[in-house]
Amino acid sequence: MSQNVTNIVGEVVIRRATVAEAPVIAAIRIDSWRATYRGIVPDAYLDGMESESSAALWTRILTAASDAACVFVAEIDGEIVGFAAGMTLREPKLGYDSELTAIYLIPSVQRAGVGRRLVAHVAATLAKAGANNLLAWVLADNHIARDFYTKLGAEPLTEQSFSWDGLELQEVGYGWRTIRVE
Repeated sequence: MSQNVTNIVGEVVIRRATVAEAPVIAAIRIDSWRATYRGIVPDAYLDGMESESSAALWTRILTAASDAACVFVAEIDGEIVGFAAGMTLREPKLGYDSELTAIYLIPSVQRAGVGRRLVAHVAATLAKAGANNLLAWVLADNHIARDFYTKLGAEPLTEQSFSWDGLELQEVGYGWRTIRVE
């Protein structure tokens, strides 16, 4: 049986992401997708993910960042090891007024509390922007992420099909009734 090893050396700093960090954020997202979604998403899709288009997307997101749409990075000794993003919703979804839109960590820092801290920073920022509760979506077969949300106090709300870049997938919505993440 394999065991996940957490390797954190140095202080973890959580801070706002900058536009200049879009390529690093894109690379972490792509690497995380490739590591996490093998067997869930077709290999051809994962292998075809391009950092340039992902970096362009994150540049647009980071250019527009505010309390209503925020991105935080986790850094150890000057190296970005993960990030999380969230936004308030113009129209509530499932009765929730904000959404955790992304959270990705490099494998060596998973299960060490970094993700929890990132989510807490996003939640606090969205609360300052007026959000009352928080929604997150996860692929139904991503049991590690589903366990993560449950451990943070989120409740499963619904499961549904959705299309992503031509792929038909199943996702589960999780919600925190109050913006505070446990």
